[in-house]
Amino acid sequence: MTHPFFNLYTHGFARVAVGVPRCRVADPAFNAAETIALARKAAAQGAVIVAFPELGLSAYTCDDLFHQSALLDACEAALRTIVDASNEIAATVIVGMPLRVQHTLFNCAVVVSAGQVQGIVPKSYLPNYSEFYEARQFSAAENAAVDSIELFDRTVPFGADLVFQATQMPLLRFHAEICEDVWVPIPPSSFAALAGATVLINLSASNVVVGKSGYRHQLVGQQSARCLAAYLYTSAGRGESTTDLAWDGQALIYENGELLAESERFLDDSHLIYADVDLERLSHERLHMTTFAQSVRRHRDEVARFRVIPVDMRAPLDRALPLNRNVERFPYVPADPRRRDERCNEVYNIQVQGLVQRLSSSKISKVVIGISGGLDSTHALLVCAKAMDRLKLPRTNILAYTMPGFATSERTLNQARELMRVVGCTAHEIDIRPACEQMLRDLGHPYSEGQAQYDVTFENVQAGERTNHLFRLANFNHAIVIGTGDLSELALGWCTYGVGDHMSHYNVNASVPKTLITHLVRWVAETRQIGESGVDVLENVLSTEISPELIPSSESGKIEQRTESVIGPYELQDFNLYYTLRFGFAPSKVAFLSYSAWHDRETGRWPENAKVARNQYALSAIKHNLGIFLDRFFRQSQFKRSCIPNAPKVGTGGSLSPRGDWRAPSDSESIVWLKELSTVPEQ
Repeated sequence: MTHPFFNLYTHGFARVAVGVPRCRVADPAFNAAETIALARKAAAQGAVIVAFPELGLSAYTCDDLFHQSALLDACEAALRTIVDASNEIAATVIVGMPLRVQHTLFNCAVVVSAGQVQGIVPKSYLPNYSEFYEARQFSAAENAAVDSIELFDRTVPFGADLVFQATQMPLLRFHAEICEDVWVPIPPSSFAALAGATVLINLSASNVVVGKSGYRHQLVGQQSARCLAAYLYTSAGRGESTTDLAWDGQALIYENGELLAESERFLDDSHLIYADVDLERLSHERLHMTTFAQSVRRHRDEVARFRVIPVDMRAPLDRALPLNRNVERFPYVPADPRRRDERCNEVYNIQVQGLVQRLSSSKISKVVIGISGGLDSTHALLVCAKAMDRLKLPRTNILAYTMPGFATSERTLNQARELMRVVGCTAHEIDIRPACEQMLRDLGHPYSEGQAQYDVTFENVQAGERTNHLFRLANFNHAIVIGTGDLSELALGWCTYGVGDHMSHYNVNASVPKTLITHLVRWVAETRQIGESGVDVLENVLSTEISPELIPSSESGKIEQRTESVIGPYELQDFNLYYTLRFGFAPSKVAFLSYSAWHDRETGRWPENAKVARNQYALSAIKHNLGIFLDRFFRQSQFKRSCIPNAPKVGTGGSLSPRGDWRAPSDSESIVWLKELSTVPEQ
């Protein structure tokens, strides 16, 4: 598999690493050897950046030894060995060391690659409180009188105003700061991010005390989120002096507030952590969040101070390099049970609150809803039940109607009846077949003459008749019609224009994808949101195959139509929707992410304690179903989305309303997306 598709760098990712070498105090040669060994290992794994701790060449705990010439000379010699070794290390190495510049000593981050020192960044903020006395030995970056120095027969950029641009990877621009720099109210990395840095690196020593590990997580996570960047955090481990302090060697990699990798703490040996950072995602987030550019303008004087230093960094594209990153198979459904419960609780309450407000503001106390015995209408009914409870209205104010047609199965009809009973709504049953037969006769449809012609007209007559009944029943009872169609159906255009799942007075499900609705229904059952009864019928609904039930079956009791056989598995299409809508990724990248998540059921995380089928898909199936999604989403369905009813938005990038996250022309083409998809191999 040498095709570029199978290499993470092809799709806007970059593998980065943080090293925590075992050190010896005041032994730069030993420390350099440990650093080189870890750097070689990181590069062999495909990493293009590897960062090491603050003052790692000397050790952080040298105190007044930093003013000894022998130690400073040895540190420069150790740096020279790293520079020489970098000729054979296909990664950029960032190391910490003390460095003399014009009779002044600085605590520095040194950027090394391809046999050269590319730039040197001195520490901006020196802690001089509690157990730290750095101002005793070092000067702050602002005290530097020069912006370059001569080192190893080369002029090297020097200053806290450096950002480094990878020449072969346009989206990779990185910045280094040192320990305390990120603890201040406005870290230097904030301005570096505004100057284009997508990867922020902190060379820290950071002793450990009770509670500090958790605070580091908060600090680093928030800085990465605020800057829409990746943040690599290093800290010193085994070997630092324990005269007064202890060291845990905690290394972290965050991306936009999400933890990608963390080292085990208190290890005895040198170690590395890796993460594959999605540079394209970070770029897209900055593009989407227009206030980021506004901040650039607001702080233009600070941003203008930065110097961009080109660094010849080449992505290792000569081999397959699979993604070393957790890609959730169900991006709308957290794998962790606790987070999944939190998600379901929040989504359910957003839906309920939306409906409560609509009923309150319109001074309407009744709702009309069609119940099919399937998944979507079941969940919408559960939302209605909780809304009535919140409004202190009887559930009998829910006027629920099941309307069997030509293809309604006994299973779904019985489920609809039982569901309405356990909810306690006002239940009705209307056989729509006589009305549909009259409509088909009026149309002169072949079915009215006894022919088994089950075309789109035959299907839509049934969908339209149900909707006609619901709206007239709402008029008659001074109620509003509650929609049941979900986000996945809107994305794929799997609804009949103007009727059926498309139209209502208020749609509680419109921004909830099918995969999440499944878990919502199960969560409502398990947490007894609408009472102690009904668990069995909800479980039966969850195990029912998804079907519109509009075409009669040739076999009694058999469901003829299978929705997913036409539009593809919802678990794949929801995956495609998330990365297309939320991030605007190219089809090849969506396919790469999907392949990473779905090609092997034995790898990656599945939702814990959730009853999901553990499917896997070959690349050919992933490509085929993505093609279905792209054509339906970009070419066939926008005219339906352009006029959808009001509905509460439940998630970021999770609405297809023209008043929300997605505005698009109704007559666009899918050509460019399908052409880009064609670059994906079949296997």
